[in-house]
This record gives sequence, structure tokens and C-alpha cells, in this order.
Amino acid sequence: MKRYQDADGDAVDELVRRVSPPLLRYFRALQPGGRADREGAEDLLQECWIKIHRSRHTYRESEPVMPWIYAIARHARLDAYRKRRRMEAREVLVASPPEVVYHDAPEAGRDAGELEHLIVDLPEPQREALVMLKISGMSLEEVAKATSSTVGAVKQRAHRAYETLRKALGKGRGDAERSR
Repeated sequence: MKRYQDADGDAVDELVRRVSPPLLRYFRALQPGGRADREGAEDLLQECWIKIHRSRHTYRESEPVMPWIYAIARHARLDAYRKRRRMEAREVLVASPPEVVYHDAPEAGRDAGELEHLIVDLPEPQREALVMLKISGMSLEEVAKATSSTVGAVKQRAHRAYETLRKALGKGRGDAERSR
């Protein structure tokens, strides 16, 4: 990121190459209603990179880069949500196109589809914490910084998400105790 701030073109390419895949997964996992809307996620990713580029001067070298990037990503997603809500309030749709589900690769198969299906029903804060922690691989501190919350709040959201997923999988506390 520091090299990017110093106008190193190779640094920009490397940063985009390394950070885009987890950001795209983040945006796809948090689509409204849980839809795996690839085009919408790609639009959000592009908007996020524009925001990162415009605000690159605000990054401080002494701070970790991923929480800074995810904070921008979170705001890009919220801005897109607000924009969509304003448009929906003014527009009347005559007919809606059929929903299309995209899959990244055939080998992702059943497990990826099941995970998407299970996290769709999680409340937004829980889903966001789960995606950042488990899919993006961020630490509790990084997620707290990116979401402007405390580590305790992130832990609580993640715990509630895990409990909900356990119940959905039929592995509540009673099942876990019986299997011991």
C-alpha cells in the first residue's frame, strides 16, 4: 500500500491481484437477500477500488492495510444499498427478470452452494462478521476496526452466527453432547 501511495504501478497491480478475490467473496456473501449476484458484487468491487484509489492518501503505514480496505468496502456496500433504496423509492418495475445463480467453478459444487444457502438467512451483522472472519480470514481486531465496533461485539455476532448455523445443520448442543 505504501508503494501504491508512492505511485508504483507494479504495487497497484499486486494489491489488486491479492485483495480483489477476498473482497469479491465479501461482496457476494453480503448481497441483499443473500443472492449470489455476481454482477452486483463485481460492480461493488469496482466501486470499492475507485474509493480506495481516491482515499489512498489517508492510509497510514503504521496501521494494517486489510481493516482499512474492508472499512472502505463496507462503506461502498452501504452507499450502494442507499442508492438502490432511493432508486426503488422512485421507480416502479414493470417486470423483473428471472434470478440467475452463478457459480465460480463447477468443482466448488455442493459445499459452496450449501454454505451460501446457510448464511443467507443470518442477520446482516452476523453474516458480515462471519464472512470477514472465516471467508476473508481477518482477525477479530481487524473485523472490529473495519466495522467500527468492539472486539467483544464481533465475538458476540460470530458466536450467534455459529449457533444459528449449528441449529440449521442439526448440530445443536444436544446433538454435540450425544456424539461425545
